[in-house]
Amino acid sequence: MSPIDPTLNVSGPEWQIGPVAPTAPAQSGSGFGAMLGQSLQSLAATQDQAATASDQLATGQASDPTAVVMAVERAQLAMQMASQIRTKAVEAAQDIFHTQV
Repeated sequence: MSPIDPTLNVSGPEWQIGPVAPTAPAQSGSGFGAMLGQSLQSLAATQDQAATASDQLATGQASDPTAVVMAVERAQLAMQMASQIRTKAVEAAQDIFHTQV
């Protein structure tokens, strides 16, 4: 097995993971629905950033193709995660509805 290449640069902004902000206690009316809405807005923003970056790459305006690839991959992973969460939520709801009392 060959050693890892020390010249591999993984210190750019696309490799940074932001801190996870602690969530404040849910107030009445701003619980799960608000969190779901914020998550969907974040997903839409990620998709928009990827679309903008890919348009810039297609028109020759992007200076760093790796940043474009990272933005598209980030958007793809976010969409896959949202899809998995939706699937699990539907399965949980079906289990609840099929539970006999």
